[in-house]
Amino acid sequence: MPMPTANAHISVRDLTMAYDGRAIMEGLNFDIFRKEIFVIMGGSGCGKSTLLRHLIGLQQPASGEIHLNGKNFSDAPGRMQEAMLRHFGVMFQSGALWSSLTLAENVALPLREYTRLGAAEINEIVRYKLALVGLAGFEDYYPAQISGGMIKRASLARAMALDPQVLFLDEPGAGLDPVTSRLLDDLILQIRDSLGETVVIVTHELESIYAIADRALFLDVATRTAGALGPPGELRDHAGNPRVRQFLRRQI
Repeated sequence: MPMPTANAHISVRDLTMAYDGRAIMEGLNFDIFRKEIFVIMGGSGCGKSTLLRHLIGLQQPASGEIHLNGKNFSDAPGRMQEAMLRHFGVMFQSGALWSSLTLAENVALPLREYTRLGAAEINEIVRYKLALVGLAGFEDYYPAQISGGMIKRASLARAMALDPQVLFLDEPGAGLDPVTSRLLDDLILQIRDSLGETVVIVTHELESIYAIADRALFLDVATRTAGALGPPGELRDHAGNPRVRQFLRRQI
């Protein structure tokens, strides 16, 4: 098995993902570097969201390893893996906000669960995180009272509550109109640039891929492995795999 790259934030080595003994993807090898926006892309059913669940520890590899900061995350003992998970912030596709809680209460949840901060300190952090995503003044609103784009931003604020090293975003632009999706892309770029966080995004939205990705990994459903890895513009024009070029050119 190849060794993890020394300066990589996340290293994936010989990863096989499977359901009920059936391999979804095999032999995945790639690195994610600090402060980059790394996109996982591919057609429907290729395993994008499954790979994300492996990266955040919700599913275990059938074989292979995932390393965080040079340490084996996928095979770490329970308490050690839990400590490593504190470095992650996750924004789920639906937003996954608690409908019975205000936006401020949603963002405060991880702070109350995983820190010993007092109420005043938590309130200050919550207001800062919501302001960071353009939701200052909406602290007392409930999810049902705001738009889909605002729900996505509130979910992003919650993902950043504990100042994670890595943000994982699952289809952040899904269900949004083009203008709102572009505004969210701009926000993701601002967060990466201002806070220096590593961002891993699952998406099939080409506009977003070209707008924000430093590098993109293509999961090839035909071969059940990685079809290409690199800057999306270069892959569109020069990838040796024709399915990669077709995907990035919206060709069938």
